[in-house]
Amino acid sequence: CLIRWSMGMIKASFVSDFFSYVRRTQQHQWRCSEVTFHCDNQALCEEWVQVTNEQLSLLTNRPKSLLVYINPFGGKRRGKRIYEQKVAPIFRLAGIATTVIVTERANHAEDHLKTEANLDKYDGVVCVGGDGMFSEVLHGLVARTQNDHGVDQNQPDAELVPCSLRIGIIPAGSTDCICFATVGTNDPVTSALHIVVGDSQPMDVCSVHHNDVFLRYSVSLLGYGFYGDVLSDSERNRWLGPARYDLAGVKTFLSHNYYEGTVTFLPAEDDVGNPRDKLQCRSSDVSEEKEKPGKDDSSDWNEIHGKFIAINAANMSCACPRSPKGLSPFAHLADGNADLILVRNCSRLDFFKHLLRHTNKDDQFDHPFVEVHRVRKFRFEPERHILVSLEDLSEPATKTGYSTPLGSWSCDGEILPEVAIQVR
Repeated sequence: CLIRWSMGMIKASFVSDFFSYVRRTQQHQWRCSEVTFHCDNQALCEEWVQVTNEQLSLLTNRPKSLLVYINPFGGKRRGKRIYEQKVAPIFRLAGIATTVIVTERANHAEDHLKTEANLDKYDGVVCVGGDGMFSEVLHGLVARTQNDHGVDQNQPDAELVPCSLRIGIIPAGSTDCICFATVGTNDPVTSALHIVVGDSQPMDVCSVHHNDVFLRYSVSLLGYGFYGDVLSDSERNRWLGPARYDLAGVKTFLSHNYYEGTVTFLPAEDDVGNPRDKLQCRSSDVSEEKEKPGKDDSSDWNEIHGKFIAINAANMSCACPRSPKGLSPFAHLADGNADLILVRNCSRLDFFKHLLRHTNKDDQFDHPFVEVHRVRKFRFEPERHILVSLEDLSEPATKTGYSTPLGSWSCDGEILPEVAIQVR
C-alpha cells in the first residue's frame, strides 16, 4: 500500500531512507507525508531504494513529463506564486519533468497548443489558473486533436476524436468551479497530488453551434438570461477583480430582466436518471455505450416556449465554495447529458428564493416557475419582436428593429457572440 501511494524517488543515505506518500485529510484535502526507514546495512538500504523505485516505474498511469501553463493575471494574480511555492516542489519530489510557460495574453495557451506544442513529449497538460484557463487548454487540445484527424468542428453532428492527453487543474482563479466540482476542494496541494498519483476523471463536453458554425465548447455551465447578464456586466468592471461578480450580480438581480424564446430539447435515455433523483455522480461507471450518440428521432424532441429569467445547462453540479451543492446537485460528470434548468418569469422575491437555495440544502427546483430536464441536445431560438418606427406607420414597414435586447449566453465564463444556438 505504501509503495502504491508513494510519490517520489527514495533518497538513500548510509543508514536510512525515506519515501513520501499521500495522506487523506478532512474535506477532500490531501497532504504529503513521509516515512523513514533505518538500516545498519548500506547495501540493504540501497536495495530497498532500487526495488521500490522499480515498483514505482511500473505505475504507467502516473505522469513523467508535463506541460504546464500558468496564468499570472487570473483571480488575485497568485498563479505563479502558487505554482512555485506549492506545486513545483511536489512535482520535483515525484521526479516529474516539467516545461513551464507563463502566459502573456488571452488565448496564449490555446494558440500554443493548437500550433506549436510538441504534444508527443508529454503525458499531460497542467493549467494553473481559473476556469477560463482550463477552457483555454481544453479548446487548444480538442482543436489540435480534431485538426490532426481531419474532423470539421463546424459540423454539429461530427464525431469528435477524444484527446489522448489528460488535463490537470491547479486552482488559482476567482471561483475555480471545475476544480471544486471534480475534486471537492480548491486546494492547490490536493490537486497537485491527484496529478502525481495519476488520478483520472472523465468529463462531458458540450459543443455549441450557430447555424452550423462552431462557437465554443462548454464543460461546466451555459447560462442565458441572469448568468449571461451577470457576466456581461462584470466584464465592464474587470479592474475590481473577483468583487466585480458580486456587484454585477446585485445589479442584474435588481434589473430583473426576462427574455422570451423557444427551447427545444432531446431528453436523455431513461436509464441515466433525472436531475432530482438524489443519486450522487458515479462518473467512473460510464460505459462505452453511454458515450456513443443515441438515436435522434424528431418525434422525441420536446418544445417549450415562454418568458425566462434564466436558462442554464449544467454539465456538472457547478458546485463552488459559495454554492456547495451547485446549480444542479445531482448532475453527472460523464454520462453524455446536461441538466437543462428553465426559470420562467416570476416575481423578484420568488427568484431570490430560488437563488438562496443554491446556498443551502433545500431543493432549488421545488418551485412552480422552475423546471429541469436531463438532455442530450437542445436548441434555443429567441423571440424577435419587430418594432416599426412611428414615421412609417402609414406606409409599408421599411425600418425595423428589435423592441427589446436579446440578452447573451455565458459559456464557461465567456460571452457567446450569438443568441440562437444548438448544443450537443
